[in-house]
Amino acid sequence: MKIAVVVGARPQFIKLAPVSRALRSLPGITELLIHTGQHYDDSMSGVFFDELEIARPDINLSVNSGGHGAMTGLMMQKLEPVIQDHKPDALLVFGDTNSTLAGALVAAKLHIPVAHVEAGLRSFNRKMPEETNRVLTDHVSDLLFTTSSDAVENLRRENISDDKIFSVGDVMYDAALHFGERAKKKSRILDDIGVETKGFILATIHRAENTDAPHVLTKIVDGLEAVAKQHPVVLPLHPRTAARLKDMGRQFERVQTIDPVGYLDMVALESNAMLVATDSGGVQKEAYFYGVPCVTLRTETEWGELVESGWNRIVPPSDGDIEGNILDAIGTTGKPIEIYGDGTASQRIARILAARI
Repeated sequence: MKIAVVVGARPQFIKLAPVSRALRSLPGITELLIHTGQHYDDSMSGVFFDELEIARPDINLSVNSGGHGAMTGLMMQKLEPVIQDHKPDALLVFGDTNSTLAGALVAAKLHIPVAHVEAGLRSFNRKMPEETNRVLTDHVSDLLFTTSSDAVENLRRENISDDKIFSVGDVMYDAALHFGERAKKKSRILDDIGVETKGFILATIHRAENTDAPHVLTKIVDGLEAVAKQHPVVLPLHPRTAARLKDMGRQFERVQTIDPVGYLDMVALESNAMLVATDSGGVQKEAYFYGVPCVTLRTETEWGELVESGWNRIVPPSDGDIEGNILDAIGTTGKPIEIYGDGTASQRIARILAARI
């Protein structure tokens, strides 16, 4: 059995690592790894394959720029002949990026079963391109692997049949368990940047709705700068954010910006921070995995259970009190959540694929 796996963005490499390991452990399964190129430089892509021990992609489509329509369309154009040539038995996608949607649409049109990891997540904000990607991917998928009961209910409300839905747990939790100890042993990032355990706030900003609106990005910069007067703030600077700041003629002065980091260094930063402030979906969850409170700089989140349990709070960056909420959230804890599985989601996915395809 041949499983084509389409990835393109940094969070997908993290999800891929345990799933790929599980697929390759089963006899009779061949993995065809296709990288769309969505994240293409070494800091955003190459180093992750090395640290996560993922096999290098069999095919790289090298689609790494353009608007949503242009990027998704070009990915589909390049992916279709690859799928036609290799004739996989199924195609596996992760999450909610343009790469996810492109892979799902190509496979569905070629009548190849689509499997979607992290199915059923909803922010209920259709202004987010990721929300459109999630919904469309779910509705053309044949196997929908969910992280929680909330995701299952979202799919049922959209009239997706129960026989397509599999509640397996969260593959990011699998990765956190597998690589957490390795990060403790191998990462030297805290020493390299001169911060102490539980002595700094980690921030990440990259979403288009925050970076492409100058007034919103200004509010975020001002808020983080104000926080940095009281506590060190470390910000791995995403290329998109760096470019927008340059266009605006702004720069961080008190916040310590660093280059994008690999996965092990990011785990070390997340697990040793006193608080995480982010607009990333994956980083919200990883903060919870390591018992670190989180402030999400968005108007909503697809991980509502983290807000309900008290581990996360939503702060709309355009009109929320960023400084006050971050300072108020330091040291808080939430209630335990037992919905992300037991660290074996990847093995379940591999076994279901082997049995159902």
